[in-house]
Amino acid sequence: MNATDRTPADLLGSALAADPGRPLVTFYDDATGERVELSVATFANWVAKTANLLQDELSVEPGDRVALLLPAHWQTAVWLLACASVGVVADMSGDARAADVVVSGPDRLEEARACSGARIAMALRPLGGRFPQAPEGFVDYAVEVPGQGDRFVPYAPVDPEGPALIVAGREFSGAEVVERARAEATALGLIGPGSRILSGLPYDTWEGLNAGLYGPLATGGSVVLCRHLEQAGDGVLDKRVESERVTTIARGAADTP
Repeated sequence: MNATDRTPADLLGSALAADPGRPLVTFYDDATGERVELSVATFANWVAKTANLLQDELSVEPGDRVALLLPAHWQTAVWLLACASVGVVADMSGDARAADVVVSGPDRLEEARACSGARIAMALRPLGGRFPQAPEGFVDYAVEVPGQGDRFVPYAPVDPEGPALIVAGREFSGAEVVERARAEATALGLIGPGSRILSGLPYDTWEGLNAGLYGPLATGGSVVLCRHLEQAGDGVLDKRVESERVTTIARGAADTP
């Protein structure tokens, strides 16, 4: 990866320039049987569309706060990089009342209603499917995002030293996210391009975000992101490690089915 990258969006840009066709995020949901694999190019396209939605449709500006009431999911990873692209603060599981925009999964909609700004609902259905009917008071992401542009250019350059992420009550700048992801990569077993980490950790801690997104992105690796891994049957984890050519596992309680 490019040593001059200062923000998570920079990391994605370098990954796209280096090898757009390689896998970046492979997502499993063991409650539904879903498997989705996104190449760098496909992931970057989702990020661009989502960033355009934020900037053009929702009129967010650098420094605004976007509360992400979302689980560890490939679409959550997209939102994190879209926020980084625009220069807004991604607040994982943040207080909707203090947010300029809230993005909620189907199980946290009531909590999200406390946001006085724009409210985006995510069905989190396989293949990015929409709600049968959009929840009252919310915009359905799956309806709005397809029509957004495939390329994104921020109206103002993103400041690497500006606030970019809040998780578990800790605020990080974009530069801090990149620096910490790089510094902790070896401990995660991410030793460079081709490393492939499996993570069943939630996205409500730095450790979960780093293993499930930032670490692989910072090292030219990829992630097998598993939701509801505790519902997987006997032997599923071992088979997945083999079939997905996993080189390292993010250790945590969720790693054991």
